[in-house]
Amino acid sequence: MALRLKYVTVTSALFLALSFCFEQRAYAYVDPGTSLLIFQSVGAIVTGALFYLRKRMKGFFTKSSPTSTEVTDK
Repeated sequence: MALRLKYVTVTSALFLALSFCFEQRAYAYVDPGTSLLIFQSVGAIVTGALFYLRKRMKGFFTKSSPTSTEVTDK
């Protein structure tokens, strides 16, 4: 497993290095609203993850004290 992870890491690093060696001009237009769309998507993903994991997060941040089930007679 470690050998495969090492192979994937080295291959990814080599691909990244080669992509910087052969760069060309793009002649492309990026709309200014594109960054807002990316920001909104990331925000929706984070909010969805927090909503999905809210019970685990609540348990992590609050102390759970043992509850006693004693019955008192009057």
